[in-house]
Amino acid sequence: MKALFILALALIASNVHAGCARTATGKVVCGNGDESASYNPNTGVARKSEVNANGVRTYESSTGAEAKTKNGMGVYRAPSGKTCVKGRYNQGCN
Repeated sequence: MKALFILALALIASNVHAGCARTATGKVVCGNGDESASYNPNTGVARKSEVNANGVRTYESSTGAEAKTKNGMGVYRAPSGKTCVKGRYNQGCN
């Protein structure tokens, strides 16, 4: 009975962590394609990203930074309030 319980627990635990991996630099990265997350223990920064129905990927970090990108163009908002934009023919920050 104990062996069956341990086996069941191992199967459940393996499914929970199946989408996560540790990179060579120590980051833990999890994701399924539409949503993903990572944590860098060296800097203490956690990040997550999501894709909406229009294909816009939104990145958020635990520092308060946010970025939205699609087809090589995007908008970045820093925690300090600074906004940077990269379009097809221009880029810059205010």
